[in-house]
Amino acid sequence: MLKKLLTFFAAMFLVAAFAAVDVNKATEAELDGVKGIGPVTSKLIMSERKKGEFKNWDDFVARVKGVGDKSAAQFSAEGLTVSGAKYQGPSAAATKKADKPLMEKAKDAAVSTKDAVKSAAISTKDAVKETAKDVKAAVTPKADAPKPAASAAKK
Repeated sequence: MLKKLLTFFAAMFLVAAFAAVDVNKATEAELDGVKGIGPVTSKLIMSERKKGEFKNWDDFVARVKGVGDKSAAQFSAEGLTVSGAKYQGPSAAATKKADKPLMEKAKDAAVSTKDAVKSAAISTKDAVKETAKDVKAAVTPKADAPKPAASAAKK
C-alpha cells in the first residue's frame, strides 16, 4: 500500500512538473521554474501582471521588456501559456506590418542602385568618347602643320 501511495505521489509530481504554467495565474516561484525565465524576468512579468492580465502572447511580448518572439517560443515550449494558449508565433498583422517597410526599403534600394549603375554607365560612356577624341586628334595630322623634314631633304 505504501509503495502504491509513493508511486502515486511521484506520478503526480511528474505531471505537475510538466504541467503548463499560465502566466496570468502562476506565482513568481512557478514562473522562475520555467526554463529560460530567471528571477529578473519573473519579477518583470509579475509587475506587468499587476497592471492587468495578459490578453494573449502578443500582449505579453509587447509588455514584458526583454521578451521577444524567440524567447516567447522557448517559454511556450517549456510549458508557459497565456490564458491557456501556447505561443503560435508573431501574428499575421504584425508580420505584414513589419514586412511592408522592409519591402519599401528594398524597392528604394533597388531603384537607387539602378540609378547609380545608369549614371556610372553614362559617365563611362562620356569618358570613352572624350578619350577617343583625344586619341583621334593626336593621330590625325593637321592641315597647317609643316611637312616632315624627310621630304625636304629629297630635293
